[in-house]
Amino acid sequence: MSTPVRLAVVGAGSRGTNYARLAADVGAVVVAVAEPDPVRRELFAAEFSLSPEAVFVTWEDLVVAPRSADAVVIATQDRGHTAPAVAFAHAGFDILLEKPIAPTEGEATQIVEAVEATGVIMAVGHVMRYSDYTRALKELLRAGAIGKIVSVEHLEPIGWWHFAHSYVRGNWRREETSSSMLMAKSSHDLDWLSYIVGRPVRRVSSFGGLYWFRPENKPAKAADRCVDCPLQKTCAYSATQIYEGFLEDPSYRVWPLGVLTPNPTAETVRNALETGPYGACVYNGQNDVADHQVVNLEFDDGSTAAFTAVAFTQLEFRKTRIFGTEGSIDGDGQNLTILDFATGQTRILDTMPAGGASAADGHGGADGRLVEAFLHAVAARDGSGLSPARESLESHQLVWAAERARERGEVVTL
Repeated sequence: MSTPVRLAVVGAGSRGTNYARLAADVGAVVVAVAEPDPVRRELFAAEFSLSPEAVFVTWEDLVVAPRSADAVVIATQDRGHTAPAVAFAHAGFDILLEKPIAPTEGEATQIVEAVEATGVIMAVGHVMRYSDYTRALKELLRAGAIGKIVSVEHLEPIGWWHFAHSYVRGNWRREETSSSMLMAKSSHDLDWLSYIVGRPVRRVSSFGGLYWFRPENKPAKAADRCVDCPLQKTCAYSATQIYEGFLEDPSYRVWPLGVLTPNPTAETVRNALETGPYGACVYNGQNDVADHQVVNLEFDDGSTAAFTAVAFTQLEFRKTRIFGTEGSIDGDGQNLTILDFATGQTRILDTMPAGGASAADGHGGADGRLVEAFLHAVAARDGSGLSPARESLESHQLVWAAERARERGEVVTL
């Protein structure tokens, strides 16, 4: 960027801080923050050398302050997206909005309409679209490497401890205060499937629910808190085993440890486990979102996709198999294995992702690619390299359709 993009951040949690760091790494200047938590606010301000006039408690204070930023990252909790996104759009800020756009269709539509009415650039944090892996896969499909797509099989292996962290103990444990698991975790995936197949979805069905993390499955000897539990050394979901183990690896400092406490140390993590939600037994009944779900999609040409999201796995890259009329592709987030039916030959394309699949690793470099694409769009005043806001809304509509299908036991026609 010949002229650095000036960036403000609303929400200095793990995602907001991560996006800010990635932006600074490629030449953007972080110029302001709005964060209600005083410790997180002060840590963020110190890291990015912000003056006191550039540090705000609320986004309302930031949006009416003298303009210092070209664009804003909005990384509040899901149900806190709508008001700031609409306000910053009307104030003329370009917006990087963490996914989902909003938990409800009405709120998400309100944001998209504000963006369209004002002409600002908006990127939704569907980072999977921007990875080198996805770009390579999309180019293979555009080139006709396997003919026409007939069917897709796609798996999101959430990871047992990640699910316990985010969807049993964490901010997305209850739908009424956040969103469904499918929206919070897998709006990525339905957006990605729509992008990869490149056709409108005609019908949706879905099954799943909360299978395991329920009070009736709590072991007889289990305590309400892991620090007090006689099973903490043998339980797969032991908070002490999970989080205290992560203290040995600095890559986990921002996520997940930084979610427990703004300044992770052995002492602060232990205190969080003794007093906060991340030390609670996963069988206490504090959660109600699905821990496994399948979604079936039928596209307008009759092709299909089957998607599975499941907690009970290692935390890995998504796994995808694409079946075409002239070949097939197997993908594991790094390698794409292409089979040509006519020749019987197989070739492997290594897309060499930067890091692993988790947020701690930047989702294999996809976080960085999203930030780079957004900053380029802002600097060039050209959002054509981003997924359009209306297209992101349409992929969210697949999530709402899938949830209606799951809850009502019916096939939903779009």
